[in-house]
Amino acid sequence: MEEIKKRIAKSIEEVRPYLQADGGDISLVNITDDFIVEVKLLGACGSCPFSIQTLKLGVEEKLKQDVPEVKEVVSV
Repeated sequence: MEEIKKRIAKSIEEVRPYLQADGGDISLVNITDDFIVEVKLLGACGSCPFSIQTLKLGVEEKLKQDVPEVKEVVSV
């Protein structure tokens, strides 16, 4: 589990510059035992009407690609 957490954190760090370029950011909140990744979108991303698309089509796809164990990414 610890190795998977490290891979998830690394993948989020790779996504972060793209979010920051648009005035946003992302924070890893929790990883559940069944590999649902809970994140918080910050800055412009937190209030953007497209944040769900960013989360699902951007962040979730990247994490699933890098860490196949990830089942879902949700905003908390």
